[in-house]
Amino acid sequence: MGAMKDLLTNHREAVSYVFWGGITTLISWGTYAVFVLLGIDANISNILSWVCGVVFAFFANKIYVFRSTSMERGLVLRELGMFMSSRIGTGILAAVLFPILVAIGLNQDFMGIEKMWARVVTSIVEIALNWVLSKYLVFRNGQQASE
Repeated sequence: MGAMKDLLTNHREAVSYVFWGGITTLISWGTYAVFVLLGIDANISNILSWVCGVVFAFFANKIYVFRSTSMERGLVLRELGMFMSSRIGTGILAAVLFPILVAIGLNQDFMGIEKMWARVVTSIVEIALNWVLSKYLVFRNGQQASE
């Protein structure tokens, strides 16, 4: 149990990012699956599931990962603007990457979901880029309400 406590104490932000990123990814993949099963085109489903993930991710990252708990209007608007801009950038990358991956052969279904492997690889790229942008651009001040 000491190793777990040490991990959580010394690497709280990384552990939190992985946890909330996992939840965000499940939301994104889950909504993708729902949209595809509803008969929505895979490319459109990919974009819609991205939007669902981004909305959830802003709040999770702001509050739980980077602990930017200040609700001062200017700071929240700055963070939101930068967060959305960075996510639009990685979202565009994902929208471009997804059909490329499908075209080069990563078009297999997984668990009955059309082209899911392309979605998984796209998510891995997004997760890495989103951490860098959130850590060093969006929430770099880490301002908390008590500061």
